[in-house]
Amino acid sequence: MNDDQLNQYREEGTKIRIVRDALEQNDVVGIVVAWDDEYVLVRRPNRRVVKVKRGYRMQAASEPRPSLME
Repeated sequence: MNDDQLNQYREEGTKIRIVRDALEQNDVVGIVVAWDDEYVLVRRPNRRVVKVKRGYRMQAASEPRPSLME
């Protein structure tokens, strides 16, 4: 995900989903707070902030979750 998309999600307050592995329970869902070249800061619904590497797949939370079992 590029900087323009992250900025758009931050400004609109759109929830994103960060898919880390095949298990849906390990996804990070929240609102983009900040980012740099390596990491994205996401505020989860419980108000905790999570720092996640940008190498993971990111998408809008409203989109269907991709299957990683392929």
